[in-house]
Amino acid sequence: MLSINDPRTGGPVAATPARRGLTRVVAHVPRPDATGLRVLLVADVLVRALEIGGTPVWTVLSAAEGRAELRARAGQLGIRPFEDAQDTTPGLGEAQVLHVLAAPDADTDRDTDADTDAGTDGGGPADGGAVGGLRVEVAPARLAAGVADDADSATALRLALLARPRREPLDLGAADLAEAGDRLEHWRGAVATWATRPSGPIPDPVRDQLRAAWEDDLDVPAVLDVLSRVETSGTVPDGARFETYAYADRLLGLELTRDIGRGAPA
Repeated sequence: MLSINDPRTGGPVAATPARRGLTRVVAHVPRPDATGLRVLLVADVLVRALEIGGTPVWTVLSAAEGRAELRARAGQLGIRPFEDAQDTTPGLGEAQVLHVLAAPDADTDRDTDADTDAGTDGGGPADGGAVGGLRVEVAPARLAAGVADDADSATALRLALLARPRREPLDLGAADLAEAGDRLEHWRGAVATWATRPSGPIPDPVRDQLRAAWEDDLDVPAVLDVLSRVETSGTVPDGARFETYAYADRLLGLELTRDIGRGAPA
């Protein structure tokens, strides 16, 4: 069961209702800067984790400004659309509300007191400070000038953002993006090769490790570590490697199967 560490107590709290009732995920994004994108990306991965576990999800975006720019940049990153917040009335059968937001001391791209960023769309304050429910906090992020300005590098940026724990502040430069791009290209090539081999089921221990990683406070870096171990394992057949990466990509959204059939396998 997916659990999130409550930032107020430090202890784990179940993010999945026992009844598998409707869960509302609200992404609070004051502005379309790097921190805002990181918040929305974490919300996207959270929704994917809930859906993999069979929980129905209602996604809501509470954005104080720059909504059109935010949606455009989010689309490039492969973030699925969130519904614009209209009010805070619980949905029919709603059992849980999760608020994804920048940490209270997060210093975004311009100095502003987060408590003054009140939403005008009924979604509550942009920092989520006055709304009930479980908080999923995200540390600030900064991008060096000119980094990931084109759509071609967007998926590499997604990987670079996911590769660091969400509670740690993040500064990304051109070298970080290049490293993520190389890793992504390598994995896509490997997956395309494995796809030509006889299929095999995901080994139960590997599936358990993947689920344990993302269900423990949405630890995406740990998921990536599992994939790295599977790649170099001497006991996992290529067909099972393919199935493992395809399964994990339901959470990661990195299009790891994109290059299947695009060229001669190695």
